[in-house]
Amino acid sequence: MSQHSLSTGLAELGIVLSEEARHKLLAFRDLLLKWNKTYNLTALRDPAQAISHHLLDSLAILPHVGAGNLLDVGSGGGLPGIPLAIARPELAVSMVDTVQKKTTFLQQAVIELALRNVTVHHARVEEMQGQYAQISSRAFAETGLFISLTRHLLAPNGRWLAMKGVQPDAELKALPADITVDAIIPLSVPGLDAERHLIILKAGS
Repeated sequence: MSQHSLSTGLAELGIVLSEEARHKLLAFRDLLLKWNKTYNLTALRDPAQAISHHLLDSLAILPHVGAGNLLDVGSGGGLPGIPLAIARPELAVSMVDTVQKKTTFLQQAVIELALRNVTVHHARVEEMQGQYAQISSRAFAETGLFISLTRHLLAPNGRWLAMKGVQPDAELKALPADITVDAIIPLSVPGLDAERHLIILKAGS
């Protein structure tokens, strides 16, 4: 059943993945729910719901993820970082979270799923170093705070990918003058009856 609902959802999103990638996505879902019993990584307990609310919700932004390295901030249970890394093995994905038990889970997931393109950091994002072409977040923080905490990590011509529910008009109006909203993309996630938006932002020179 899981395999079918995942395949159907991917087809609705227009995403083609290898059988190996689909198996890894389901293995990640199982790992997340198993560790969740002890580590409280997600409010969801239902394996079927986890496909729509976690896997497909994360992958809905895949068509808008570019080629450059990606930093996923406040990764928690690895969303959207791990599904994106599974779907795009050539994409270098770094994930950061301040909570030790969450990064312990992420490290274990990387090992068990043999994700050679993923790096996990246990750190406060504002204290991190490096340059990233893309910085993503899913329910991490208010948009302005997300940008201010990660601005030093954005490479020249880089983009922020902020995953949101309802379109955050008030947050976007309050952004600094040199931040440009490049695109607001409504997302339709199969099996998820809720508003979803991807906000793509850039920094002015």
